[in-house]
Amino acid sequence: MNNKKNKFTVGTVVFSLMSIVWIMPILMVLINSFKKKTYISKEPFSLPSGRGFVGLDNYISGMEKIDFFKSFGYSLWITVASVAVIILCTSMCAWYITRRDTLACKIVYLLCIFSMVVPFQMVMFTLSKLADMLHLGNPLGIVIVYLGFGAGLAVFMFCGFVRSIPLEIEEAAMIDGCNPLEIFFQVVLPVLKPTCISTAILETMWIWNDYLLPYLVLDLRKYKTIPISIQYLKGGYGSVDMGAMMAMLVLAIVPIIIFYLFCQRYIIEGVVAGAVKG
Repeated sequence: MNNKKNKFTVGTVVFSLMSIVWIMPILMVLINSFKKKTYISKEPFSLPSGRGFVGLDNYISGMEKIDFFKSFGYSLWITVASVAVIILCTSMCAWYITRRDTLACKIVYLLCIFSMVVPFQMVMFTLSKLADMLHLGNPLGIVIVYLGFGAGLAVFMFCGFVRSIPLEIEEAAMIDGCNPLEIFFQVVLPVLKPTCISTAILETMWIWNDYLLPYLVLDLRKYKTIPISIQYLKGGYGSVDMGAMMAMLVLAIVPIIIFYLFCQRYIIEGVVAGAVKG
């Protein structure tokens, strides 16, 4: 009993230290967002106080310099629309290719898995050229691009969960007179809720923080997401407004943290429900 208790204590200490290591960069950004630019370079680990403390000045100046609310609106629209389209299309695709045991469905599944293996750098130049030819350099067109890149992981996750759903449930709905769309939206999709939320969190974190894909696809003269706008805080000859950049990084992190904390309980509920299933 004592050995188990000691192991538990050691594990708690180790993981607590690891969590501190992961949280420290976020705390550093938060602390330095309230300091003057010179004090960030000289005393990056100290708390903001005295002459170094500037209050919300960095936040105000940063929001004015990058037109924060406009960039926030583009990021919000692209993230929400892309995740919604990915969840809807890939869940339907996964349900179809799982229930239809044909060669074409197997090929589609393998292609989705293969898309997860191919590095983005291999297709980035042809992608930017194709997106320009198809006039996808806008907040609506980039949703289609994100659907293509996010489908692989989402289809893989949904297929694994659909296989665990008893086929008898869908057959009972069919006997009751439901057509395929009614079966999916009224029977299958509610059961997929835990996987939908898990996939939504992964895709949201990726799309919200993504810099390279919007930079390659979007017309930057008109549309800038938050990561791209923050990059524009760099001045000439390598000068950077570190105070404003730290403040904008905090504002960029907060929405995704709130989203994760809100959805966390649904993931736990889904895991518990799956553990006692059957």
